[in-house]
Amino acid sequence: MLNFKYYSPTSIIFGKNSVENLGAQIASDVKTVLFHFGGGSIKRSGLYDQVVGILKEKKVKIVELGGVEPNPKLSLVREGIALCRQHQVDLILAVGGGSVIDSAKAIGVGVNYEGDVWDFFMGKAKPESCVPLGVILTIPATGSETSPNSVVTKEEGLMKRGLKSDLIRPAFAILNPELTLTLPEEQTFAGIMDILSHVFERYFTTTTPVDVTDLMCEGVMKATIENAYKLRKNPDDYDARAEIMLAGTVAHNGILGVGRLEDWASHRIAHEITALYGTTHGVTLSIIFPAWMKYVSAERPEKFVQFAQRVFGVSQEAFADPAEIANEGIRRFEAFLTDMGLPKSFKEADLPEDQLDLMTDKATLFGALGGYRKLEAADIKAIYKMAL
Repeated sequence: MLNFKYYSPTSIIFGKNSVENLGAQIASDVKTVLFHFGGGSIKRSGLYDQVVGILKEKKVKIVELGGVEPNPKLSLVREGIALCRQHQVDLILAVGGGSVIDSAKAIGVGVNYEGDVWDFFMGKAKPESCVPLGVILTIPATGSETSPNSVVTKEEGLMKRGLKSDLIRPAFAILNPELTLTLPEEQTFAGIMDILSHVFERYFTTTTPVDVTDLMCEGVMKATIENAYKLRKNPDDYDARAEIMLAGTVAHNGILGVGRLEDWASHRIAHEITALYGTTHGVTLSIIFPAWMKYVSAERPEKFVQFAQRVFGVSQEAFADPAEIANEGIRRFEAFLTDMGLPKSFKEADLPEDQLDLMTDKATLFGALGGYRKLEAADIKAIYKMAL
């Protein structure tokens, strides 16, 4: 196990009717709130009116900024920064899924920075401050409600890049699984793939021994898969939705990755698909991960053997070759994706196949990717080809 430092300051308020606790989370010295959200879903559900009512009871000034799209755009982040400066915002309240939260985080770090906020995403500068953030989560997927991460897309050049800083961890996160009961099926299961992907990026490591976090990762994966099948049968299963929502938070608050080398190649590879085609993040990950698994397991099957046996129950006695155990685990994962209605290839997602060179170039802009196995440009292009 590697040395590590872990920090997670977010207060989590979880369960039915938990939005009613919003007022208690807003500090007495907060005078102005930027209320940041996406489209009309929170208005149709009544959540918008509930939030506005609570903020008015607190007698805070409300500055609204809606319009966050999936894969949040840099232009709206810049608009939010200008609003925060103009109105001297004390708290940014993000109500929505990962895109809204990521946008709020980017706004938060940009307010007191004299340069362009995109500098943080290109590694040209590091955040030194952030406007305090609060979250009401409506879509369990990205784990952004407690994570130190934000991902934003710059429209010019279609560049999707990430920022990591403990400064952008929200002060509080309200998680009510009831808010997810009306999610469209595609969002529910793409979100579940997103959750699993965050565990995968930590689980597939060359660091040994890491028994505690291995078992934690495997537990989260198994619980997520089991409850995904429950939701497939009954989308109104509150308990299954609660398990999925908690899994999304645990998967990306950093605790599963302590003391171990993480990977993150698949996310970078998948980001380029999303940047070009606007594909839902979880869908791009369902396309890339099976190809990545097949490619890297051919050279390093050990962790995939463990994955197959512990997560999918593959019997060692059924296969003479460890590589076959690893491959059977990957096949069972692919079967799970099919059962959840998720694509496993460009073809199944009806995506163009003629931009592999461009995506490879953009993915390797800062060099090789990955921790489980270092991937150069030729490797990444080969993974894209395997995913066609």
